[in-house]
Amino acid sequence: MKRSRKLTPRQYLIVAHDIVATAAATIFTFVIRFDELRLAVKLPPLLMFLPIFLVFAAGVYFTLKLHQSKWRFTSVPDLYNIFRASTVLAISLLALDYILLSPNTYGEFFFGKITILLYWVLQMFFLSGGRIAYRYFHYARTLQRVRIADATPTLIIGRTADAEVLLRSIESGAVKKIWPVGILSPSAADRGQSIRSIPVLGDLDDLEGVVADLARRGTHVTRLVMSPSAFSPDAQPEAILIRARRLGLAMSQLPSLDGGGMSVQLTPVSVEDLLLRPSVKIDYQRLEEFVNGKSIVVTGGGGSIGSEICERIAAFGAARLLVIENSEPALFAVVERLVAEQPKADISGRIADIRDRARIMRLIADFKPDIVFHAAALKHVPILERDWDEGIKTNVLGSINVADAAAAAGAGAMVMISTDKAIEPVSMLGATKRLAEMYCEALDAAGNGNGRRGMRLISVRFGNVLASNGSVVPKFKAQIEAGGPVTVTHPDMVRYFMTIREACDLVITAASHALGLQGGKVSVYVLNMGQPVKIVDLAERIIRLSGLEPGRDIKIEFTGIRPGERLHEILFSHEEEMAEIGIPGIVAAKPVQASLEAVRGWVALLEQGLAGHEHDVIYKVLRDAVPEFRGEAVRA
Repeated sequence: MKRSRKLTPRQYLIVAHDIVATAAATIFTFVIRFDELRLAVKLPPLLMFLPIFLVFAAGVYFTLKLHQSKWRFTSVPDLYNIFRASTVLAISLLALDYILLSPNTYGEFFFGKITILLYWVLQMFFLSGGRIAYRYFHYARTLQRVRIADATPTLIIGRTADAEVLLRSIESGAVKKIWPVGILSPSAADRGQSIRSIPVLGDLDDLEGVVADLARRGTHVTRLVMSPSAFSPDAQPEAILIRARRLGLAMSQLPSLDGGGMSVQLTPVSVEDLLLRPSVKIDYQRLEEFVNGKSIVVTGGGGSIGSEICERIAAFGAARLLVIENSEPALFAVVERLVAEQPKADISGRIADIRDRARIMRLIADFKPDIVFHAAALKHVPILERDWDEGIKTNVLGSINVADAAAAAGAGAMVMISTDKAIEPVSMLGATKRLAEMYCEALDAAGNGNGRRGMRLISVRFGNVLASNGSVVPKFKAQIEAGGPVTVTHPDMVRYFMTIREACDLVITAASHALGLQGGKVSVYVLNMGQPVKIVDLAERIIRLSGLEPGRDIKIEFTGIRPGERLHEILFSHEEEMAEIGIPGIVAAKPVQASLEAVRGWVALLEQGLAGHEHDVIYKVLRDAVPEFRGEAVRA
């Protein structure tokens, strides 16, 4: 689409202002520089020269696009542009004076170096003065509106560089109902300073004193906004949250701007934001280049992982997105949200069960995707220990259906969301996911043989995801809200955790590697989950972050290890070779592979066992297919 070159009424006003400012700067220069007698001599030729000079100046301004900047957002780059324009005009006058109007031609210098220097200064002042005055007027009016519109007196927590992002957003009107009254910064260099007229009142340890001092002066702070720097481990964000809750202050956070294009928007501070190690640095440009313009299918798109993958894919610029989900409410909710957030993408949703092979084959064939992300699964360990047959139907047979459908539709890649429980599995969840991985590995190897490059099929393993459906954090929060007790299976239970966004961004990153030049031999990726967390420690931290004391306000009860669980999850099998791939947060696993014929043979035996509901046969097949499987044959 071709951009219109026609000026808007506002731009016409800017052009008129700049031409008048240039004329005023030129005339004032001569008035200031010369006495009355010399001015009377120079003024007539100046007035004859001025129209020509104004036309030249207008050309310079158009070339440097001074008319395109909005005055309410005037900043250093705009002032630098004015400096460039004024310098070009001053040098032009200097060249004119020394080449065309030199003493050899005119008898004397018409301008002179001092006059041109004075003009250069006045020209910058006249061009920038109106812009700065307009910005200040708009800024003052915005702050006045903020103060009289029932805005909340707010303290900003974090470094001044982060605080400026929020302050600019308030000035522009992007963030409303916030009246910043001060900043608490962890940086000693920020103390005693002010940023955009908002003072730095102290460091993070001064929270109670600053709130009390402001209250004595008539300003009652009711909200804290935590910037990204306030979530660093050195800032002790948990302590900030606990102290804020004791003071009765509402909490909001300013998201990091490197989160893949998110706009400046305040969101509530959740417990999950404070529980983990710093996230892996994501190369968002890589993800945008990988996803942009592609047609993508996501199965299980209504679940916590699937819906986040859908959201990230749409944000990274996918042209078409098909969400497949077997829950009507979940499908409706995710499609409605995606359409509202990403109106440019072609987003559609279809109800389907991945166990329905014919329907899955037809839907994916009709859509013709470039990539399929397979997130549909049954994942709750105790439930699958009881309903093992349902786990096989969904996690094994359903995954095979999706993989075969993606291959038949000519997709470039199929990415299966797997689990760390597939490593030396002790549960039906782990065993079924490992067998699904094996099918994808075997099909990937077969497709990359015969001298041709076929569809890539990869699996990405990771552990527990904070705030996902059924995870411990929402469960603990609900138990705390109900007054307790908080239930933990075992005092030594340890798990790995990640945020949903980090996990999904790394899944997409792994897919980009698999389709790259270096990814041809990798079919299983493992996300680096950092340090494991004791579940009982996690429970105690969440209780404290809720403003309560473990053991006194909320009791912790140990209920015993459930079937299929183990105390310590592992990220790497003893039988698997691990290799770095050059991407932070992801490593390649090289598990022992079986042939496609062998895997299909095991799957056929599983289908026979399911038809006869032969529990012992099922477990024997799983142990033959996955020798490291050590699960107990618990009968339904």
